Amino acid sequence: MDTQSIANRKTLKEDAAIDLFLQNPNPESFAGLFQIFVPQLVSFFRARNREVALAEDLTQEVMLTVYRKAGQVRDRASFRAWLFKIARNALFRHYDKLNREVETVNVEDMDNRLAVAAYKPAGTPAFEFRDWMAFLDARERDVMTLRFVEEWEYHEIAALRGTPIGTVQWQIFNSKKKLARHLKPRHALRQAA
Repeated sequence: MDTQSIANRKTLKEDAAIDLFLQNPNPESFAGLFQIFVPQLVSFFRARNREVALAEDLTQEVMLTVYRKAGQVRDRASFRAWLFKIARNALFRHYDKLNREVETVNVEDMDNRLAVAAYKPAGTPAFEFRDWMAFLDARERDVMTLRFVEEWEYHEIAALRGTPIGTVQWQIFNSKKKLARHLKPRHALRQAA
């Protein structure tokens, strides 16, 4: 048996299962469709670096959507494209959900060592930095801290926030411009004294 005949039989089996399900959507016809497309969908998600458990969860979500919305299919020939469009949308929703998740910390588990180690007496650059950050809103403080305290690169901040690198650069530029209005250069302070 050659590869071409195996592929033809696979396509015929897929087409038969799709036709059976679309003509009579019920649990029995869906089971055949499920057996054919689940391994393909899991492979689709695994190829996009999703772990096995997540790939299986996303596959379940896609197949549930297919079962519920099969009546929307107008052209049976485009069923496979429709199914994988649902899969891509499920993956995009997953990425969007990841971008919106916020890491939380249980305050009760924190010990005072961090606060003591971070304390600097007044007049030091660390103390001044905290004062300067009071002029910025929370988003601006976050990006400025990542860039200038944690010393992250622009592309690292952009990847963390899920935003374009140009947006991060623009936010930092505007934050610096906002701070410049409130700060005097050190040499100006020395001359005034």
